[in-house]
Amino acid sequence: MSDFYQTGVVATFHRLGRLDIEKIEAELSWYAQARPIAVVLPSLYSELQGEALKGIVRELKHAAYVREVVVSLGPATAEEFRHARQFFSELPQKTSILWNSGPRLSGIYSTIQAGGLPIGEPGKGRAAWMAYGYVLSHQDFHVIALHDCDILTYSRDLLARLCYPVVNPNLDYDFCKGFYSRVTDRLHGRVTRLLVTPLIRSLQKIIGYHPLLVFFDSFRYPLAGEFSMDVDMARINKIPGDWGLEVGVLAEVYRNTSLRRVCQVDIADNYEHKHQALSEVDPEKGLHKMCVDISKSIFRTLASEGIVFSDGFFKTLVPTYVRTAQDMLKRFEDDAAINGLFFDRHQESLAVDTFMNGIKKAAETITEDPLGVPLISSWDRVTSAFPDILLKVRKAVEDDNA
Repeated sequence: MSDFYQTGVVATFHRLGRLDIEKIEAELSWYAQARPIAVVLPSLYSELQGEALKGIVRELKHAAYVREVVVSLGPATAEEFRHARQFFSELPQKTSILWNSGPRLSGIYSTIQAGGLPIGEPGKGRAAWMAYGYVLSHQDFHVIALHDCDILTYSRDLLARLCYPVVNPNLDYDFCKGFYSRVTDRLHGRVTRLLVTPLIRSLQKIIGYHPLLVFFDSFRYPLAGEFSMDVDMARINKIPGDWGLEVGVLAEVYRNTSLRRVCQVDIADNYEHKHQALSEVDPEKGLHKMCVDISKSIFRTLASEGIVFSDGFFKTLVPTYVRTAQDMLKRFEDDAAINGLFFDRHQESLAVDTFMNGIKKAAETITEDPLGVPLISSWDRVTSAFPDILLKVRKAVEDDNA
């Protein structure tokens, strides 16, 4: 059982005692009649071979309140697409598979790009974005919920708790972010623990009070890939196409809705999924690349808020980050000790050193090119340029699934 302490500017909903899953699902079924729900699953084909996605499908069968499951499939051959359709066919809900690398959707990507609108590189961001376009094309959904497909500890109450604050009209939030602990015999979540939080707090030390930094620091797990949102958010939000996805989404939420309509909810007692390698030598791989992309996203978002970055600013930021991260590392070591967990101080310190180098690389990139790679265009912008594009997306997906 977690505490009920409220912190920051974002409403926090905790796990307080035993959850009556039948009660919350009954409420969701009632509210979803007028506020239909689509669940988006960005999935790599390789995840169909793992145990995590099989467990997710088993649990989703019980989510009767979900009107449609939309699987946005990563690069896949025709045979792999057919296998994916068969794999998800056991779901009782209407299920649509987006064949993003197929000829129909590839043609749509090319059309949008030819119009001068950025569509990003293939990846989770673009897969989610196209899934939003398909959901928007129906014009009758109220809520989109999204979660990853590699969650080994998935249970149906995760989805129910994720959807509830946005679906329930008495709460009526526009955006709900999931959070959880990631613990086995040791603490996980190094990028959140040792990069994002120390970096945000270091920026606060240097810049002083800034509402965007307070907003970021209010989230218990800012890099969580699970959230639900009002469908209109999917229409107006731009999306980063790299590892800065989660931070970039929060920045768009901050820009496009009121703080009192944003919340976070504890969706799991524990959360386990695949772990990325640190890749301390190569900044193009693993957590090192993730660090660079996330740092660039944070810096560019702050630049868009009028914060002026200079060489001197970054020279101050790096040692401030290192000191802040080392102080937090000591706290995590002590937290692990009192809970009888294994703690590898060398590996944790190596992560801080790697993230320091990643921040330096991100700073160099921002100094050379403050704008960088543009975000994937909002559907609002795309439909302005191509008024019938959503109808084409819907037909392409339906033809692929016919």
